[in-house]
Amino acid sequence: MSAATRPCYIANRPWQGDAWLDVRDKYAGEVTCRVAVPDQAAIERAIAAAAKACAPMRAFKPWARQAVLQHCVQRFDERRDELAMALCIEAGKPIKDAAGEVTRLIETFRIAAEEAVRINGETLNLEIAARLDGYRGYTQRVPLGPLAFITPFNFPLNLVAHKVAPAIAAGCPFVLKPSEKTPLGALLIGEILAETDLPEGAFSILPLEGAHAAPLVEDERFKLLSFTGGQVGWELKQRAGRKKVTLELGGNAACIIDADQGPKLDRIVQRLVFGAFYQSGQSCISVQRIYAHRDVYAPLRERLVAATRALKAGDPKQPDTFLGPMIDEAAAERLHGWIEEARAAGARLLCGGNRRGNMLEATLMEDVPRTAKVNRLEVFGPFALLEPFDAIDEAFAKVNDSDYGLQAGIFTDRLGHALRAWNELEQGGVIVNDVPSFRVDNMPYGGVKRSGLGREGVRCAIEDMTELRLMVIREDV
Repeated sequence: MSAATRPCYIANRPWQGDAWLDVRDKYAGEVTCRVAVPDQAAIERAIAAAAKACAPMRAFKPWARQAVLQHCVQRFDERRDELAMALCIEAGKPIKDAAGEVTRLIETFRIAAEEAVRINGETLNLEIAARLDGYRGYTQRVPLGPLAFITPFNFPLNLVAHKVAPAIAAGCPFVLKPSEKTPLGALLIGEILAETDLPEGAFSILPLEGAHAAPLVEDERFKLLSFTGGQVGWELKQRAGRKKVTLELGGNAACIIDADQGPKLDRIVQRLVFGAFYQSGQSCISVQRIYAHRDVYAPLRERLVAATRALKAGDPKQPDTFLGPMIDEAAAERLHGWIEEARAAGARLLCGGNRRGNMLEATLMEDVPRTAKVNRLEVFGPFALLEPFDAIDEAFAKVNDSDYGLQAGIFTDRLGHALRAWNELEQGGVIVNDVPSFRVDNMPYGGVKRSGLGREGVRCAIEDMTELRLMVIREDV
């Protein structure tokens, strides 16, 4: 891609002023594109347009919303290669993974298109006592109103899709702030949305620096703030006032390998490598803590170390690259410092641990102290720790010994252990016989404790973006 310029979008239309944001190739380091940055007056125009668009969006029929989403599905598919390359460049995501994210973008919009025409209410039986004879109740879901969205850098297409597509399906106008580190994907989505007949003001896409995004958090015209990112989300919730808030704030996902999994270790290692190091571990549900029963611990460790050392790192544009760069050098330097801190505290390095710029080797450690940052916090990078256990209760306790609770995984052939994991692990989701990194875009997704508030997944998001309205009818008696 050449160092071209791209507009942002205000009230469905491209806009550019005098300020620009450089977008860098995360591997090469060079400026690949410049995107327009709105000033305060433009931000106000976007919010005012969203507020004005409430009635037209509410009147925009479900079949018309579906048609908009289906148009996006078609155009994303037609521009699949362009979207993947933009993602590869701006996020440093290996091209195979970038192509996979485009597929998920398409699937998320397709799911939303299906849901747009089945946002249903229900009939209520109110005749629960003789005094209520002749009363009937009905509910419908109505759009909440203008929505504010803030998304992170690690899935610049699909995490945007998980806010934008349900908003269109629900009939809500929105203003989106994508990550300033990866704005291109959101702007390409905006370019395609601008081809549709969405009512004026239905969407604005503003690549702002975080410090300038206060109106999206604090403006009372917004009825919901949906934020995906780091622990700053809790501060934003405090500043959001009376609006509804949903938060997806990451985790330090754990995976249990039960004693009966010896014959399946090759497949388990394959999935653990994917879960821990896919897109350089920059995923909220990246495998960070691996707890293996002592009966399988040694052979699992041996195979996992060998598989990790075999990963190809380098230019994400090359089709055989598995491990690309982290988002920037500061992120890689932070995690490298945490690894060195754990080593100084007695942790044993099994492989990796070296850094060059924003390229950090895939790293495995064992004997990591409970208090180490790589154990307690979200590493958000290519790192995992290994630890043995002797009884399943011990494994469950280790998983729950965390301030986070997004998703966990367990490999087991024992139905009882699987059901106990589902019942006892303090997580938003439990994945049986796969890694916690598993996600399908129609499933409820979100966490507990410091991992967030509310659930994503298209249907769950639509429910958050709408509210129930009741009607009671008394029959003529």
